[in-house]
Amino acid sequence: MLAGCEERVSAVHPAGPAADIIATLWWVMLAGATAIFLLVTILLVLAFRRGGGPSGEAADIRRETVWIKGLGLGFTMAVLAALTVWGLWIGERLLPRPGPDVVAVEAEGQQWVWRFTYPDAPGRMTEDELHIPASRPVDVHITSTDVIHSFWVPRLAGKLDAIPGHVNVLRIEAWEPGEYAGFSAEFSGPGYRRHTFTVIAHEAADWDAFLAGGMP
Repeated sequence: MLAGCEERVSAVHPAGPAADIIATLWWVMLAGATAIFLLVTILLVLAFRRGGGPSGEAADIRRETVWIKGLGLGFTMAVLAALTVWGLWIGERLLPRPGPDVVAVEAEGQQWVWRFTYPDAPGRMTEDELHIPASRPVDVHITSTDVIHSFWVPRLAGKLDAIPGHVNVLRIEAWEPGEYAGFSAEFSGPGYRRHTFTVIAHEAADWDAFLAGGMP
């Protein structure tokens, strides 16, 4: 649990717009879940207390309507509906849409290595290091040569599966140059814990140098 709180691998310490959206969604869902939990706890406590108000069938029906139907069901369903709408809206914002500044890279997972190629630099291939420009959207075209892997850079975007014979596209972006830890977040056989990689985000000049073959 403590390892999951480390900033370099923490999804709640975003370093790019996609991860920032996901972190916001996480906090909103946590707030909604907390509100529902507190209300249900209050209702449970009240259910064990002897009512001090008017008794009788009519009074019992009124209390049931207010506490069970109004708060227990109405409030809970309203919060869940709001979270669902929010989640759908977030999902739309995360879709990899075309744009003039979008950079395309290709990621291929294999036990136990990630290989990255760059359409803007034909013939260029790196292993376990994905190079991208900073402050530009990058579409990662993800696939696998053997089993299902899962491409995940917690501080830049969400997870997406690498499936043999199929290409999935994930939009990532880093606000600033730097190195960001990546993982295969899928149990795909003994050794999957070592199936890691690093995303290196470059400034504009360094990215041009990389495409020209001037950097490893």
